[in-house]
Amino acid sequence: MGATSVGIVGGGPGGLFCAYQLQKWAARPLSIALFEAAPRVGGKILTPCFSTGSVRYEAGAAEFYDYSQFEPDPLRELVRELGLSVRPMGGAAVLFNGRLVANADDMRREFGAGVGNEVRDFDRRAKDAISPQEFFHADDPEGAASLGPTRRFSSALERFREPLSRRFIETLVHSDLATEPERTSVRYGLHNYLMNDPAYMGLYSIDGGNERLPRELAARLAAKIHLQRRATRVESTGTGRLRVRRQSPDGEEASELDYVVIALPHNQLRTLSYGDPRLAAAMREHEATYDHPAHYLRITLLFERPYWRRLFRDSFWMLDCFGGCCLYDESSREPESRQGVLGWLIAGEAAQQMSGHDDRSLVEQALAALPECLRAPPSAVLEARVHRWLGAVSALPAGWAPRSHDRRHQPDPRGHPQLFVVGDYLFDSTLNGVFDSADFVARWIAALTA
Repeated sequence: MGATSVGIVGGGPGGLFCAYQLQKWAARPLSIALFEAAPRVGGKILTPCFSTGSVRYEAGAAEFYDYSQFEPDPLRELVRELGLSVRPMGGAAVLFNGRLVANADDMRREFGAGVGNEVRDFDRRAKDAISPQEFFHADDPEGAASLGPTRRFSSALERFREPLSRRFIETLVHSDLATEPERTSVRYGLHNYLMNDPAYMGLYSIDGGNERLPRELAARLAAKIHLQRRATRVESTGTGRLRVRRQSPDGEEASELDYVVIALPHNQLRTLSYGDPRLAAAMREHEATYDHPAHYLRITLLFERPYWRRLFRDSFWMLDCFGGCCLYDESSREPESRQGVLGWLIAGEAAQQMSGHDDRSLVEQALAALPECLRAPPSAVLEARVHRWLGAVSALPAGWAPRSHDRRHQPDPRGHPQLFVVGDYLFDSTLNGVFDSADFVARWIAALTA
């Protein structure tokens, strides 16, 4: 009898994490195959280079979250295990109404006591609702109980009497939420507000580019990685196994497998069909439960020099444009580079609406959004790149009422217990969350095959 076979649909972070953790936890060798539609692995972790000067920048996931101040952080430990060095990231500045502010005291000084007091009171309520330890353990379904019945995040902003207070909070959280306050929960909104506080977590990126992580993972896998193989259908074989059909450059292929893990972003789940009506219904219900699309648009510009460093030295700042936008000093990831790179992370409705504009128009809008102190003419731009990530993340990860981890990852436990799903939309829309999801499924399959 041959080795137990596992097929993983998707070569993004979830699929790679799952394959790597399967190798780690399996008591005996498994035959693992990974099917990826694109000509590369890595998915939303993408570190391209400009053609001018070969300067790198992050076009997808910009940073990793560091929770190691509480206890060993699994993803941080994996990065260390792979021998990758990291660079801390940080930024407290907010360019708001033409002023540079960072906290309630700054808001009081610049806009008056009423505004400052409201920002301070919101901060206190958020920290009273979720402690740093509760924030760290938020992936547990029980973690939602402390906030009571599920409410929309917009309801937490209704207490503001001063429009500037509300807009300041929305500016802080918008690029992390990637959606609008009325489309997500109080719990998720507060989490994305609190992540700005170093007491809750830290941020880092990988030296040499975040894409080094999927490359190092792929290099260490014993799994067979099949690129340009778009999975199209999952069906039962009638013998307790599953068949994965896929399209290759040479035509249709199929494999029969003992276990299948679907590690696709939520907006790609509908690209699969299912041979069994029961499984098809279960997957439709799964898709509907987590159907809360959120959007990103990244505009990245290369300049001859990082002229902004006469004023700012942080890794990023927030801008009160496009509903709240994060502006990254991408060149801070490579201090030895003489050229400068600014990256706009535009989110939510603004990203969705602007995605239909041509690249030239988007570059003009990004430059026009800079405050006077950072203004640069279009002629100063050496090269521009635009990356659209519509529906690529979840506006409400884990849904309105988080299910048990087992139920999240197995859409049809009775009819098709050999099929699992993995995704950041099941946890917290972060790379840390997709690692937790993949590790959970890897441990589960490892236990079943022991």
